Amino acid sequence: MSVDTRTRLAVFPLAGAVLFPRMHLPLHIFEPRYRAMVQHALSTDQRIGMVQPRSAESLPPLFNMGCVGKIIHVEALEDGRYNIVLEGQARFRLIKEHDVTTAFRQVEAEILPENDDDALGMMQRASVEREARRFADRQGYAVDWEAVSRLDDEALVNGIAQVAPFDPAAKQALLEADDLASRADLIVQLMQFFGRHDGDSRVTLQ
Repeated sequence: MSVDTRTRLAVFPLAGAVLFPRMHLPLHIFEPRYRAMVQHALSTDQRIGMVQPRSAESLPPLFNMGCVGKIIHVEALEDGRYNIVLEGQARFRLIKEHDVTTAFRQVEAEILPENDDDALGMMQRASVEREARRFADRQGYAVDWEAVSRLDDEALVNGIAQVAPFDPAAKQALLEADDLASRADLIVQLMQFFGRHDGDSRVTLQ
């Protein structure tokens, strides 16, 4: 029996705010249309689709892949704004955008199941940790490496992808990686490249 992986999602197009499965993303919601989106999510299934816009225009086309986030914390402010935290549930592929009357955009999406057996080889895991240490040292980050060593492979790779200061194109490429090993390889390449960039504070693929 086949499982229907298609679903309707309210989406939040936000450049650079890429969510990865199992990771957390804090957001401050102040625009009226996105306040309405949060209210809609809280009254239904607590889900929001995070997806990057392809341009800066007022109604930009969207990238074909994003990540479903579930609201796990919400703070409603007196003036109508919200502070929320999303937890990444699964990646999705955009199928089509719905014609809606809501202020926020909605899409038909295919949920992409994560492979629970996805794991890195010992050498690849060591390479990721080694480059992460070099990367953190160059940036002056204070990291609890003992805690990092206890993370499972997905938490390690997706955690770096979530917090590293890569540009939106790099973040999108990481999200679209076919599997965890491919994402790990790209992260290593980006962290190695960081020492050879042009002095900007963000890694760029553009």
